[in-house]
Amino acid sequence: MVWSSLLLAGLAWLGWPQDAHAIRIKEIAAVQGVRTNQLTGFGLVVGLDGTGDQTTQMPYTSQGMSNYLQQLGLNLPADAKVQLKNVAAVLVTAQLPAFAQPGQMIDVTVSSMGNAKSLRGGTLITTPLKGADGEIYALAQGNLLVGGAGASAGGSKVQINHLSAGRIPSGAQVERSVPTAFALGDTIDLGLNSSDFLTASRVAEAVNAKMGAGTASAVDGRVVRLRAPANPDARVNFLAEVEELQLEATIPAARVIINTRTGSIVMNQAVTLGSCAVAHGNLSVTISSTPVISQPNPLSRGETVVAEKADIKISQDSGAIIQMDAAPQLSDLVRMLNGLGATPQDLLAILQAIKAAGAMNAELEVI
Repeated sequence: MVWSSLLLAGLAWLGWPQDAHAIRIKEIAAVQGVRTNQLTGFGLVVGLDGTGDQTTQMPYTSQGMSNYLQQLGLNLPADAKVQLKNVAAVLVTAQLPAFAQPGQMIDVTVSSMGNAKSLRGGTLITTPLKGADGEIYALAQGNLLVGGAGASAGGSKVQINHLSAGRIPSGAQVERSVPTAFALGDTIDLGLNSSDFLTASRVAEAVNAKMGAGTASAVDGRVVRLRAPANPDARVNFLAEVEELQLEATIPAARVIINTRTGSIVMNQAVTLGSCAVAHGNLSVTISSTPVISQPNPLSRGETVVAEKADIKISQDSGAIIQMDAAPQLSDLVRMLNGLGATPQDLLAILQAIKAAGAMNAELEVI
C-alpha cells in the first residue's frame, strides 16, 4: 500500500494526464448588439494655478470661455483681450456602458488640447458629452485626479508622470439611454471574440447539451445563434446559464507578434519550427569626431579656425552557421533561439528569414 501510494504521487508529480483546460462561454463570446458607445465633448478646466493655456496662442480657449460666460448672462466686448492663465481647453471622453440608464454615473477622461502646462488641481465645468449621432447622452463635471507632479524654477524643470491628462471617477451623469435589440426577436446572436470554426461548433454543442437540442446553431466561424425565451426575465436567466457553460479550450492558430518599435516578440504555444540552419553576423559602424584647431602664422592677419576630423570604422562579427533541429514545442523553440545569442532586434530579422524559408509554420504579424 505504501509503495502504491508513493508511485501514484510520483506519477502525479511527473505530469499525470490532466483534464483539458476549460473556459466559460462568457470569456470567449459576447451578445451582439450589447456594446459600449463612445462619447466625447469639448470642455474647459478652471482653477489652475497659472498653468493653463496661453490664450494668445490658443484662441479657442478664450472663445470657449466667452461662450460659457454668455450662457450665464455675461457678455464680453468683441475687442476684449482676456488672458486666462488659469483656464485650459480640454477634450472629455467617456464610455457609455450597455443598458446605461438616466442618472447613472460613469467615469470620464480629460485631456488637454492646448499648451497648458498642467491640469493638476483643476475643475471641469459642465460639459455635454455627445455620441456619434450628435445627440447629448451625458453631462460631465467635477475635480480632476492627475497622477503626476512637477515643478520648475530658474530654467530647470522636474516632472513625474503625465500632467496633461486626468480622470474624474463618476464624473458624468447619463442623461439618455441607448436602445438595444436585446429583448427583440426570437433569437440572440453570440459573437465570438476571434473567428474560429471549432470554437463556434463547441459552443453550439455545449448549449444544446445543456438547454436541449436545437437551442443553438453555429452560423459561421464567429456567430452562434440561440433560440431564447420571449419573456425578458426568462431571457436574462437563459443567458446567465449559457454564459456559465464550460467547454474545452481550442489551440489557437500559430502566430508570432513582432513589435518593431520596442523589439518585443511574442509567440503562442502553437508555433513550431522545422529543421533549418541559421548564420547571423552583426555589422557595426563607429563614427568618431576629433576637433582640430588650425592657427595662422604670426603677423599673417589670419584667424584661428576650429575644424573636426571624422573617423569612420566598419566592423563585422563573424557568424557561424548554427543548425536548428525541429522544435515541436514552444519551449524547444525558445531554447534554440536563446542559443543563437542574438539580440531582440536581431531576432526580428531571423524570424522573418526563417518564415520566408518555410521552416516556421506560424503567421508573422508586425505591429
